[in-house]
Amino acid sequence: MDRHSIFIIIFIMFFTLPVCFISDSKAGDGAPFLGPETDGGGSYILTSVFDLRDRDSFVQVTNITDLPITIHVQIFAVNDNCRENDFFDDYTGNDTHVYNMSDIMRNDGNPSGVVLNDGEYGMVIVTSIVNGLISDRFNLIGNFRIEDNAGYEYRTNSPGLSVNFGQINTVQPSISTVNFNTEGDVSLSDGFALAVGNVQPGSPEVTADPLDVFGVLDIDIYDLNEVPFSCRNIITACIDEDNPRYEELLEEAASEAPPGASVASFDFGINDAIPSSKGAVLACPNNVISEGFVRANLIGGEPDQVPFFGVGFIGLNNGNGRGSMDSFWQENTIIDANTPG
Repeated sequence: MDRHSIFIIIFIMFFTLPVCFISDSKAGDGAPFLGPETDGGGSYILTSVFDLRDRDSFVQVTNITDLPITIHVQIFAVNDNCRENDFFDDYTGNDTHVYNMSDIMRNDGNPSGVVLNDGEYGMVIVTSIVNGLISDRFNLIGNFRIEDNAGYEYRTNSPGLSVNFGQINTVQPSISTVNFNTEGDVSLSDGFALAVGNVQPGSPEVTADPLDVFGVLDIDIYDLNEVPFSCRNIITACIDEDNPRYEELLEEAASEAPPGASVASFDFGINDAIPSSKGAVLACPNNVISEGFVRANLIGGEPDQVPFFGVGFIGLNNGNGRGSMDSFWQENTIIDANTPG
């Protein structure tokens, strides 16, 4: 029968069928619902960012089970047409390893076979694997760290999922927010929006083709008095403006989620008051609010590769020794769902 619940998640985006539901979070009459994991109970998938544009990046993965596991590490270089590099790695029970993205070694100390170039950036997706397929039998936790040559650092947990499966009927609009300010002489920002498809157990691997996996977001900025400033729509995907499929993505987004958007990117700056550290597009141009919050309303996307999992981060820095990074968080949202059985 139909069941209703209210839940909180971090910028998670799902379209059409099937949909994932969290297995250990229940409300009302017991229906399980979608949600992220960043530590604690763990996840079978971890999402992280790497950035080698005058930066060093590190991704840490921990097997929190007592059993040996195999993981699949997929690395997508946004700046090189979303090029994918991948390898498998083995962990013993309660094992931890840190991947230096400038010199990626396996857990046993041998080369991974993946070489990233200076100036590359993108996302790292780690999944638990059984018999060559994504499996939720084993749980991971992780975090990532980005150290800029200017002296500041971003550090945060790697969000993921812990799920059972059900059938979804309707999803209300997904509204996510993140705070920002210029304390500590903050003057620059780095926003990252990760979108991957086919994240369900039983899939051979996740996918990130920008024409198959993207979200369209309606952006607003609110000041401290909660007065909104209407910005523009942006498309989040594994893409930059040099990708030869950029214009095709704009057309696809306009078709799938009218009216679409005029810009698409993996990374972005907040506004004219706190622009991008790396010259990326602004989420809200012609806006100079220096303290408030960004509100992102997911209004559509490409549903071909499902479930569709998205995570957003905002990093703030002063161009010197101070930096911080936070995940977007999602407001209470109501889902109507049928669970099996």
